[in-house]
Amino acid sequence: MNSHRILLLLFFSLLLSFQGNLIAQEKEEKKVNHEFGLEIAGEYRYFYDDALFEGQEDHFPSIAITPEYSLEWNEGYDSFNFIGFYRLDRDEERTHWDIRELYYQKAHKNWELSLGLKKVYWGVTESNHLVDIINQTDLVETFDGEEKLGQPMIQYTLTTNKVGTFDFFYLPYHRKRTLPGEKGRLRFPIVIEKDDVTYESGAEEWHQDFAIRWSHYIGAFDIGLSHFYGNGRDIYFYVDETGNFNAQYPVINQTGIDLQATHNAFLWKFESIYRTSKAQDYFALVAGVEYTFSNIDGNGLDIGILGEYLYDDRDELALNSMQNDIFFGSRVAFNDPQDFSILIGGIIDLDYSSKLFSVEASRRFGNSWKAELEVRFFTDIDDDELILSNFKEDSFLRFTVSKFF
Repeated sequence: MNSHRILLLLFFSLLLSFQGNLIAQEKEEKKVNHEFGLEIAGEYRYFYDDALFEGQEDHFPSIAITPEYSLEWNEGYDSFNFIGFYRLDRDEERTHWDIRELYYQKAHKNWELSLGLKKVYWGVTESNHLVDIINQTDLVETFDGEEKLGQPMIQYTLTTNKVGTFDFFYLPYHRKRTLPGEKGRLRFPIVIEKDDVTYESGAEEWHQDFAIRWSHYIGAFDIGLSHFYGNGRDIYFYVDETGNFNAQYPVINQTGIDLQATHNAFLWKFESIYRTSKAQDYFALVAGVEYTFSNIDGNGLDIGILGEYLYDDRDELALNSMQNDIFFGSRVAFNDPQDFSILIGGIIDLDYSSKLFSVEASRRFGNSWKAELEVRFFTDIDDDELILSNFKEDSFLRFTVSKFF
């Protein structure tokens, strides 16, 4: 049974599970709040260097549709939330649909219970989100890994005043990472199909995963401690004894910490993980600072300066190629009615000549339009870079116009 059928079965199961409860609640409490939203986005991506591998294209027009629906009753203590996604793209593998979120949530005093598909984000740093492991990456959507697939889960959250917040996760099904097709850019020489990636566990995608996170604030410090056990979200590539190239999802244990300290206009940030598996054990961290010059022109202009150091003791085997790097950047927020913002950044490898630069900007027009620009440059990529050497001709420009209904 493929993952799309499983998502649909879960969708209808959720509808049936709370339908009776909703009818009963409506009789007792007539006030039920509905909200519906729809985003339609036209996107154009242009790769301005000649393709490195045969079959790759340069121009990628596409359209994406994102419907949203939320329903609240019982004075907001019960809710149903849905976010869908569909993209039609020139790359057949980038043409895909997903249920980003589809969950029922019950709140009661100091606890919450969520059941369904959901997106959960952990982390504080800008350049690399090490501790963020609950959701699978939708790799064909964005290069930076910010977009995630909906994760089936049961989440229980307990909030206390004195000792912080505890989140418990039961994750019954693993979702494979989306990967570019033959026409797509930012891929390896060999086109890897999702079905070609195997599992270490005999239970495969039905391996039962678990996670727990504790978060709290102590004075100026916000801290999170987490542990995850289950199918890893990253693919482990290796060559077996016969010389065959293999890709696999290993079973991992990952312990993580994220820490943020606020002092005047400074934000000090830190993330670190230690991950173990039969395939490999490794340690990684990101540490940095952000300083914000606030209200510079007296009209709300904020300019933030960012700097981070990235370390991964796998060296050249690090899949993100961030094994000994420095990130620098600037975040400009005009805080105007159009919500105009710009993020400029760069990553410099301290071991190789490789450099990555990016510019991201967004601005609203009127009440229902938004334009976004993203430019990424791969510069002086060293041929010894195991991952980035495959993307050295993949600098690109992406322009998106969205309409909200």
